[in-house]
Order: sequence, then C-alpha cells, then structure tokens
Amino acid sequence: QFQADMKALGCLEPSVEPKATEHIDGMVEMISTLIAKGNAYVATGAKGREVLFDVTKDDDYGVLSNRKLDDQQAGARVAVESHKRNPGDFVLWKESAADEPGWDGVFDGETIHGRPGWHIECSAMSKAHLGDVFDIHGGGLDLIFPHHENEIAQSCCANGTDRMANIWMHNGYLQVEGKKMSKSDGNFITVHELLHTEKVGGRKWTGEVVRMAIMMTHYRE
Repeated sequence: QFQADMKALGCLEPSVEPKATEHIDGMVEMISTLIAKGNAYVATGAKGREVLFDVTKDDDYGVLSNRKLDDQQAGARVAVESHKRNPGDFVLWKESAADEPGWDGVFDGETIHGRPGWHIECSAMSKAHLGDVFDIHGGGLDLIFPHHENEIAQSCCANGTDRMANIWMHNGYLQVEGKKMSKSDGNFITVHELLHTEKVGGRKWTGEVVRMAIMMTHYRE
C-alpha cells in the first residue's frame, strides 16, 4: 500500500528497500567491533543479557542535537536501570524470550539468542548499501534525539569515521488544522485515505494535489 501511495504522489522508486532481518550478520559484526574498541559492554538487564553502548566513550556524543551528556536529564526517553553504566547508554542487542523472535549473536565469546536494538539496524543497513559515510540522511525532527544521535555514535565509533552522513535533513511535523497530526489526538490521516476516501473535504484527492499541498511548505516547517 505504501509503495502504491508513493507512486501516486509521483515519488521515484527507491533503488534499495533493505530488510533488517537480512542484515543480522552485519549488526552482530558491528556490535562486536564496538565491544572490541571499548565502546560497548555486555550486562544483565531485567529481561536477560544485553549489549549496551557506553555513551561516555564517544567524545562527540550529542553533536547533532547539541546536547551535552552533563546536561541531559534521565526521563521519558532515557531508562534509568541499575545494569547500565550511564543512564543514557542504549541497547545494541537484547536477549529474546522463548516466544519472541531471535538470532544467535556471539559477543565477547558469549552467545546471546536475541534481537537487535532499534538504532543498530539503521547503522548496519546504511553501511551495507551506502558505505561508512554517505551524503544525505533524512528523517523527522522527532528522530534527532535519541535515534539519529545514537546512529551517529555507533557508526562513527565502529567505522572509525568523524561522521556518518555529510548532510542531515529533518522534516517538520504534518499539521491538521494547526495541530500536529497524531493518532492520540484522533486527527490522523493517511495518504491512502486522501487518495481513496472522502474523509477530508468530502472528496477524493489526486496524488498531484496531495504532493503540491505538502511541497507548498518548507520541509523543516
């Protein structure tokens, strides 16, 4: 459905649409490199063994979001747990329960049947298809911290580079009648609904009209 919707909006097809499950080996290799370099460590969390990235071992951590470690407060997006060396340390690999998907990863000689953390997937897939450093990385403003910050940290430390991407482009939030579009507010509208239903304005929208409406605003707004 997403592919059909994007075609209707006149977007070019991507050259590659990688799946995280096809890059598990690359993730395990990257995590192992981070452990060997002293940027990551194995610990026991509430739900089993984990590999965590040590944010204090990256001198440039926070450069994208302009956040300093000393100024960061542990809160909604930062879990404070006793097995972490620092509150901001994030998961690279976590042990899976018997009823959860999992793969065997060997870290520091220990096999942990688990699955990757959210951030490492992007670093491994971009490395595989775009190289250690590439031109443009996109995403929403809400991904700057912690997701993109964590991507940069693990990619640069593992690959030995001073950057992950040359240019970061973050788009603003979609607005509906002056409010941020969100499921919690009940004002959530999909491209598919605009194209195929009369939910908005009592009519179906063509792909060209949807595209023009979006592009009339600067991408960061």
